[in-house]
Amino acid sequence: RLTPNKPNPKSAPLTLIRPQNPLNLDEPKPTSGLISDYRDDWYFVCVVDLPTCLLCVCLSKSVYCEEVSPNMTAVPPLPKETAYLYARFNKIEKISRNDFGDTVTLKRIDFTANLISEIEDGAFSKLTLLEELSLAENRLVKLPTLPTKLTSFNANNNFLKTKGVKANAFKKLTKLTNLYLADNQLEAVPFIPETVRILHLQNNNITDVNKDTFCKSSDTYYLRLSLSEVRMDGNPVVLSKYPDSFTCMKVLPVGRYR
Repeated sequence: RLTPNKPNPKSAPLTLIRPQNPLNLDEPKPTSGLISDYRDDWYFVCVVDLPTCLLCVCLSKSVYCEEVSPNMTAVPPLPKETAYLYARFNKIEKISRNDFGDTVTLKRIDFTANLISEIEDGAFSKLTLLEELSLAENRLVKLPTLPTKLTSFNANNNFLKTKGVKANAFKKLTKLTNLYLADNQLEAVPFIPETVRILHLQNNNITDVNKDTFCKSSDTYYLRLSLSEVRMDGNPVVLSKYPDSFTCMKVLPVGRYR
């Protein structure tokens, strides 16, 4: 019987994790190599012969490293075949270009609520299959080069200013549909790819929009039909002052009009 106070020294290492929903029947069951038991709201995991998963829970191609340790300040080693990484609510401070090594199969990464203030150039360059990336609730002042196959990118609640977001930061992201940049310090709307459907820019420092921010001043017949949700509330800009900036859109942005 496994207990948190008296682990068997001859057994495999013991990891204790308090999940947000410990009885979620939709979660995949542990694969071979994992022995688990729910008791008193704690999820006990005995990891057998999985050296790269000593700090985390590995289920099939998913790795869960959520609230693992107050001392987790770097991205942990990952199994080579990892497709989904959830590393929320830790103390990770930096993402290095070597953090993902040969783990090129990643499709989703969630680093929400860490202390990330730096991402080295090329950190995501090998992740050509990555579709979803969340860097929300960190300490970023600039964005790295992003994988071109992203469909969803979340950088809400950081310290991003316009100078920290390159003019072409999202230009090559031709599959991007969801873009979240709320609760930052942006002074202007960045370039938005044609494919984006949901755009969150609320609670920034945006002061104006021009005719080419969303539309094309050179093409009066241009329609931007894909953009179905735009939030600009919580910005100083008064949107009613720029009526020609939204003529191509099927819905007006949520925001201040007087």
